[in-house]
Amino acid sequence: MPAITVADTSTLPRVPSIDPGSTARPVTKIVSSIEAEEGAGILVHRPFPGGLSMPEADPFLLLDHAGPKHNGPGETKGGPWHPHRGFETVTYLLDGELAHQDTGGGGGVIRAGDIQWMTAGRGVLHDELPTERMYREGGPFHAVQLWVNLPRAEKMTEPRYQTIPANALRLMTSDDGRAVVRLIAGEIGAVRGPGETHTPLTYAHVTLPRGAQLEVPWPAEFSAFAYALTGYGFVGADRRSLDPDQLAVFGPGDHIVVRAADDQTEPLELLLLGGLPIREPIVHYGPFVMNTRDEILDAFDDYQAGRFGTIPTDQLADRSFA
Repeated sequence: MPAITVADTSTLPRVPSIDPGSTARPVTKIVSSIEAEEGAGILVHRPFPGGLSMPEADPFLLLDHAGPKHNGPGETKGGPWHPHRGFETVTYLLDGELAHQDTGGGGGVIRAGDIQWMTAGRGVLHDELPTERMYREGGPFHAVQLWVNLPRAEKMTEPRYQTIPANALRLMTSDDGRAVVRLIAGEIGAVRGPGETHTPLTYAHVTLPRGAQLEVPWPAEFSAFAYALTGYGFVGADRRSLDPDQLAVFGPGDHIVVRAADDQTEPLELLLLGGLPIREPIVHYGPFVMNTRDEILDAFDDYQAGRFGTIPTDQLADRSFA
């Protein structure tokens, strides 16, 4: 997997050792993803919302996993111009290239291992499309998009865009040096990821080779989830099976346990994520996530009145490079 990595893990800081009195979080549910189409035809696997509701995923709203796959010339898809209000989109590109632009002035090209973190706030229009090279030539594509809710007091904040290059992610390893942990946002021990968040959360991408185990201290007040991108493994002290495109939901406790299967040559690639639940009403319609129905109606009014910004005239034509 082309995401940022390191050949010599002995140079990396260690995930803190687990206190002997720490309680492993039990696995309360294993959720299998549903298949859906997004944008201009991107096939995604979606663990939530679906088998897990938005309130159960708090403070997250949606997780879409596209790929891994190899596109031929003209086959790469993207998401043409569309609006958002009331939350943040976090696009983690494990392989390929995507070009982003938005009416808040953010944008750029991200490549393997890079992240674009867009705070829609009060409202923004944006697109995420393959670069011209990716469209013309094709190539590998693998991406994850996470929607992070905003609390009521910050839903109408000014839009913001963060580009987080792969080399800005904080790399860590386990006590035995076998795991690679890429910390995107939040804290693990004394190490803090580069993502600037409105909501307290932790988000990391972990690689575990065959038979390797990782125990990660996790704030007791945070929700906790593990999502398998590729490979097979186990979660929790009781070693519940976790297959590709499945999400493990953890119950109360002090640390998370994940382990790669012993009989697989392919590493287990998974996301660890969780955060402080917001515990506020959620009313959503498509790309708008607010607290009341009236606020959703206001979002439609503002979008139709052009208050989310205006698409540049040079972007109104077809950008598929056909």
